[in-house]
Amino acid sequence: MGWPLVTTGVCARVGDDRGGDNPPVTLNAGPGLAVAAALAVLLAATIALLARLGTARAAVLAATRAVVQLGAVSLLIGVVVRSLGTSALFVLLMVAVAAFTSARRLTRHRSGWWVVLPIAAGPLPVVVLLVVGRVVPATGIAVIPTAGILIGGAMTATSLAGRRMRDELIARRGEVEAALSLGFLPRDANVEIARPSAAQALVPALDQTRTVGLVTLPGAYVGMLLGGASPIQAGAVQLLVLVLLLAVETVAVALTVELVCRGLVRT
Repeated sequence: MGWPLVTTGVCARVGDDRGGDNPPVTLNAGPGLAVAAALAVLLAATIALLARLGTARAAVLAATRAVVQLGAVSLLIGVVVRSLGTSALFVLLMVAVAAFTSARRLTRHRSGWWVVLPIAAGPLPVVVLLVVGRVVPATGIAVIPTAGILIGGAMTATSLAGRRMRDELIARRGEVEAALSLGFLPRDANVEIARPSAAQALVPALDQTRTVGLVTLPGAYVGMLLGGASPIQAGAVQLLVLVLLLAVETVAVALTVELVCRGLVRT
């Protein structure tokens, strides 16, 4: 029995070419899937309009971008994964795009590019260690999805932590100035206010890890089952994904706190 490969909602073939006790199952990527996706977007936009949430247009645009981007990336990955070198370059491109996205959430100042540090500091070493330890095969089709899951988690944690700190520091500016007048260094004056709010960015990861299997069945687990893995195999790999996400997101939040509180990222 081969080692099951995790991807985002997809799993490589498990077992030998003759199949196993759990033959692979695939979703029907036909007209029905397109109709279901379109109805989901329409539902989101309609509810947003009725509830006056102001996100109807954003939902449609986001879905449109997802179609274009996933289509292009699917074609590109088919070429990129043929070489480990090109796969590594693609992972670096993912980090750059994630940093750009997160930086725009925090600030319009060019100092926002510092967020590449918390986004890359956790995922890249973890992926290298997984490959060196032979937990993840040294192939593009294994490295890219694994890195993508971790980079995406770090990006989300960085954006959430940064925005929460920014709002808290603005709202409590008087307390920061009072601490400065008492002789506190700028970093120390900011950190006591910013740290608790930044920690809230870890709540989604903590809740997902705490309730997995009881409330939700995450994408990696479902993807492996569809790929033919046994429930035990799927559960083991999903557990690894969750704890790795928790680790890289914790690193991302901690570094974001330092970058903001030290004034390296100007919000």
